Amino acid sequence: MRGPGHTLLPASAGPVAGRLVAARALRGFADGFASVCLAAHLAALGFSATAIGAIATAALLGSAALTLAVGLAADRLAPRAVLRAASLLLLATGAGFAVLTGFWPLLVLAFVGTLNPTGGDVSVFAPTEQSLLAGQAAARDHTALFARYNLGGALLGALGALASGVPGLAAGPLGVSLESALRAGFALYGAAAFGLLVLYRAVPPAAPKPAAPGPHRPLARSRRVVLELAALFSLDAFGGGFVVQSLLALWLFQRFDLSLAAAGAVFFGAGVLAAFSQLASAWLAARIGRVRTMVYTHVPANLFLVLAALMPTVEGAVAFLLLRMALSQMDVPARQSLVMALVPPEERAAAASVTNVPRALAAALAPLLAGALLDASDRGWPLIAAGGLKLAYDLLFFVRFRGVEPPLAPEPGSSPADSAP
Repeated sequence: MRGPGHTLLPASAGPVAGRLVAARALRGFADGFASVCLAAHLAALGFSATAIGAIATAALLGSAALTLAVGLAADRLAPRAVLRAASLLLLATGAGFAVLTGFWPLLVLAFVGTLNPTGGDVSVFAPTEQSLLAGQAAARDHTALFARYNLGGALLGALGALASGVPGLAAGPLGVSLESALRAGFALYGAAAFGLLVLYRAVPPAAPKPAAPGPHRPLARSRRVVLELAALFSLDAFGGGFVVQSLLALWLFQRFDLSLAAAGAVFFGAGVLAAFSQLASAWLAARIGRVRTMVYTHVPANLFLVLAALMPTVEGAVAFLLLRMALSQMDVPARQSLVMALVPPEERAAAASVTNVPRALAAALAPLLAGALLDASDRGWPLIAAGGLKLAYDLLFFVRFRGVEPPLAPEPGSSPADSAP
C-alpha cells in the first residue's frame, strides 16, 4: 500500500515515502505554530529578550546533542523505534510548556525536548527520516523527492505560523488571558505526536543490524567530505541562528509593534513562498547542478535579509523578508540530495546527523547573542549579522565544491563515496 500523497511524488518513490512526507508536514505545522507562539508566550511570562534567546539556544543545543547520538548509532538502531521515541518526546515537550512557568524549568525542558524555535527542521527526527527517504527513490529522483518532503514541511509550517495568531484572537472572546490561550496552544503542539505515531506505523520494524567486528566507525568511507560539509554548513547555520523565527518575530514585535496575529500572517506568507520555491529547486538543479542551485539562490536571499534590517517602515521590512524567503530555502533539497549522493547508502543516516548536528550547534550559539542585541537596540543588527555570515558561507562553499557534482543517476555498481573529493 502506498503512502498518502504518493501520486504527488516522483514515479520511483517507494511505499513509505508518502508517509514520511506527511510526517514532515505535520511536524512542520507544529513547529511553525510553536516557533511564533514561543516568543509571545515567554514575553507574556515576563522574560527579557536575552532570556528568550537563552531558551532558544538551549532548545537548539539539546536537539543537536540528541540528534548526534541517534545519528551516529543509526546503523545499530531500528528506525521505527527511533521515530516513535521522538514522537513521545514531542508529546512530553508540549505538555511541559503548557504547565511550566519558571525560567530554569523551561530552560531544562527546552534542552531535553523537541521544541524548535527556528521554524525549520532542526530535530532528532531529521536524520532518520532523511536516510529512510533516500532509500525510497532512484538517485535521479532524490532532489525532487526531498523537494516535496521540504515542501510539505514548509507549507504546513506556514499554516502553523498563521495559526499562531489564533490564541491572541481567541483569548478575548473566550474570556481567558493570552497566557492561558498560549498554554492551550502548546498542549495542541504536543498532541501532534499522536498523528506522527500513526504515520510512522508504515516504517518497517527492521531489527538493528548486528555490530560489525572491530571498532564502530559510522563514517569509515566518507569521513573527510562529510566533515568538510559539516564545517561549512555550520557557518551558514551560525548566521541563521541570529534570525530564528522566534527571535525574528520578537524583532517585529519590538521594532514595529506588530501584533501576534499580524506576525503570524507575515510568517505564513513567508512560509508559502519558501514552500513552493523548493519545487523549483529540483528543476534548477537538473539544469545547473546542485552546488550552483545552492549558491545562486542563497546570495540574493541574504542580501534581502540585510536590506530588511535597514528599512524604516514595517511595509519595507516585510517586503524584503518575503523576498528573502522566496529564495532562501531553495538550497535545502539540493543540499540534502548532495549529502546523500556523496556518501554510500549505509552511511547516510550518520552523514545526515553529522552535517545537521554541527548546524544545530552553531545555530544554538547565536540566539543568545541575538537576544542581547535586541535588548540593546531594535535596529535589526541580528539580521545584518546573519546576512553577512551567510554570504561568507556562500563564497566558501562555492570555491570548495563548485567542481563536485555527483551524477544524479550513478553507474551501476559505483559508490557515491568514490566520487567524493
